[in-house]
Amino acid sequence: MRILLVEDDTLLADGLARALRQSGYLVEVAADGRTADRWLESDAFDLTILDLGLPGLDGCQVLQRLRARRQRTPVLVLSAREALEERVRLLDLGADDYVVKPVALVELEARVRALIRRGQSAPDPTIILGRLTLDTVGKRAWLNDEALDLTAREWAALEFLALRVNRIVNKEQIMQSLYGWEEDITPNAVEKFISRLRNKLEPAGIVIRTVRGLGYYLEKPAEADGTA
Repeated sequence: MRILLVEDDTLLADGLARALRQSGYLVEVAADGRTADRWLESDAFDLTILDLGLPGLDGCQVLQRLRARRQRTPVLVLSAREALEERVRLLDLGADDYVVKPVALVELEARVRALIRRGQSAPDPTIILGRLTLDTVGKRAWLNDEALDLTAREWAALEFLALRVNRIVNKEQIMQSLYGWEEDITPNAVEKFISRLRNKLEPAGIVIRTVRGLGYYLEKPAEADGTA
């Protein structure tokens, strides 16, 4: 599960990110609203934990832009603003939950689990790309209805690429997405398991392209048009 933590207090962000990672989540941290907005537009997250007082765009603007794009990413607002009117306003803008700082870590993690469960119940967990099928809940993949043998790294990278089909991702993004699986990922390691993935997928017409100087993308098969 990938969480975007948007918090400009470095000490708080580091502490929360560390705790959530220890609980098994993949956490990326944005320290300003513009970065958060850009990442939310281009990447898929299972949950966003959003502070309100941010440089660049404030949290309200980030939330409004997210919902204006009709993205359904669950949003947990984490703020020092206690006024009831503020909480009601943020919930009306599209926030899914609102927690006032300081909050006990056990309560925050319980709310995170509840929102992720709620978010998982809505979208189809199955991704179909031509002859490739991915079950994003069961962490399994099939080619032509035959189970695909993948390592943890290969699975995580394939899911990351499949969720961004036809969109270029760089090595750094792939490395960050694998943080919870392996903590010793290097750019050379990314190249190696992308190469192994290619060998397993290309016989079935599933192609991972390299864009020199930019990164990789999984090319949507022609027969996948209208699916996924």
